[in-house]
Amino acid sequence: MHVAQFEDRSGPFVGIREGKKWINYGKAERVMYMLRHGVVAAGTETIEDLFARGLFEPALFREVLGYIRRERLERFVSASRDARLVAPLRSPRKIIALGLNYALHAKEGALPVPDEPIIFMKAGSSVIGPDEPVRLPRGMGRMDHEVELAVVIGRKAVAVREKDAWGHVAGYTICNDISARDIQTADLGKKHPWFRSKSFDTFTPLGPWIVTADEIRPPVHLDLECRVNGRIRQKANTRDLIFGIAEVISWISRTITLDPGDVISTGTPEGIGPVKGGDLIVCRIQGIGELRNPVRWR
Repeated sequence: MHVAQFEDRSGPFVGIREGKKWINYGKAERVMYMLRHGVVAAGTETIEDLFARGLFEPALFREVLGYIRRERLERFVSASRDARLVAPLRSPRKIIALGLNYALHAKEGALPVPDEPIIFMKAGSSVIGPDEPVRLPRGMGRMDHEVELAVVIGRKAVAVREKDAWGHVAGYTICNDISARDIQTADLGKKHPWFRSKSFDTFTPLGPWIVTADEIRPPVHLDLECRVNGRIRQKANTRDLIFGIAEVISWISRTITLDPGDVISTGTPEGIGPVKGGDLIVCRIQGIGELRNPVRWR
């Protein structure tokens, strides 16, 4: 299932794709509950709500959509025409990203292939959604695009075994890990962490939605690419990850508790390159979709 976050005049709502339509899931929940029980109940307003309540479950989505379909109520709960698609998670509690997780990307940076995962954090405040502009600060040197498959955690994970890691995945989305490359290089030279160069406002485009894990089953071997102004810059497949999804979840969870709604961005392949104001970045991942973001100078 495709689970998205929207905003319209009444505020945020969760959208579930039903054929070519988007259903306002919170409204559908309220309608079903009222007709079944005669009581008006609060519905889900955000995907974060679903994770907080432990209700990000495809089986529940199917139950609600099935009821709406049987009762022929789709027209009452369809997304409004003025609805705007936003990031599926507006400010994740944790964004954990992988560095140098494709061998050819390490090679293009003249860096050794790591023998264990390299992880760093990105600020939740850096997240933007589809079609929102990446705003580059002037005077900061080179800034690069980085297309990545992002894993969204659905169940709390503490010291999970690799074979059990898939059960903690809620779904997948696209992350564009925008990087202030000159700042990152300078910080590395001082033995400082990467956090600053990865966490500028607007430096984490995320979306366009979450595709639930039951739609993309392991092994997760997906084509991914990044185009800038229509020209391909990056093109690879996630089968080339040095450290796979289950291994990364297990490795991280040995020391860091992973909570529902946390995001793991699995690393970028070779082909990174600079972007500037006026560019259009389009990141695509097989089975998920397309994340488009214009680039603007601040």
